[in-house]
Amino acid sequence: MMSELRIGTCSWKYPSWTGLVYSAPEGIDFLAEYARSFDTVEVDQWFWSLFAGGKVVLPDRGVAEGYAAVVPGNFRFSVKIPNSVTLTHPYARNTGGALIPNVSFLSADLFARFVDSLGNLADKTNAWILQFEYLNKDKMADARTFRSALGLFLRELPRATGRSLPIFVEIRNPSWLTVDHFRFLEGEGAFPVFLQGYYMRDVRETWPAAEPFVRGRALFRLHGPDRAGIEKKTKEDWSRIVEPRDDEIDSLARLFSRLGAIGLDLIVNVNNHYEGSAPLTIRKLRDRLAEQGKAGEGRGGLI
Repeated sequence: MMSELRIGTCSWKYPSWTGLVYSAPEGIDFLAEYARSFDTVEVDQWFWSLFAGGKVVLPDRGVAEGYAAVVPGNFRFSVKIPNSVTLTHPYARNTGGALIPNVSFLSADLFARFVDSLGNLADKTNAWILQFEYLNKDKMADARTFRSALGLFLRELPRATGRSLPIFVEIRNPSWLTVDHFRFLEGEGAFPVFLQGYYMRDVRETWPAAEPFVRGRALFRLHGPDRAGIEKKTKEDWSRIVEPRDDEIDSLARLFSRLGAIGLDLIVNVNNHYEGSAPLTIRKLRDRLAEQGKAGEGRGGLI
């Protein structure tokens, strides 16, 4: 029997999805209409939180709880943790080019403040995503040093938040995606994020190293290799496929089916930049899963 599979998009407010997801390009509650077609979404709007001078901006509780109020009870959010927690150093554009340590890096207390700021949306969140940028040696000595710091943080979270939260970890150093990394996550009770796109190794190549250590759940993010290039093609009209990846989607559907069959709960978050239109990509993915007899009613995606 297939475990839980939720398929949704990365963000949701795209007027060009009118006709695919929305009834109109404006004057509607986008999330409420989105939730009629999907049972999950990735929220990235709170990621950008660290500004010049080390200023940290956290979400408005009213906005977050407003999102929670317009979705059904079985709807779930994937939430990207603010970069004020995951950046080792503020962006150079905010420091005049100087490499200045971020005093909030892996702060469990700041993480707890963030969770609290979401109000009851936190109760509808089934993936808290720690997304780390590529870390060169000026920012992080090596993978072992990174794992040591992250381990301390993860062990502190239950005290700081008063909760046991499903933490997912995405790293952008391809060479760090080793057996040691996945063994570490398993030992800390965290879960892996598999990013398909940019300069990262194909998730189908990465999975064998991870498989012995992934327990219970995993998250896949489909982004594609060339963000700027696809934006030129679409001119930010995200209503059509401009870079079809049919063979890859076929292969990913087989992988997701197999992982579900061995008992893993999966979240698959699709970005417009993957093919040009996340809703249409999801439609194709669901069709492939259905062909394999693995897509059941209510398992996410377009209805």
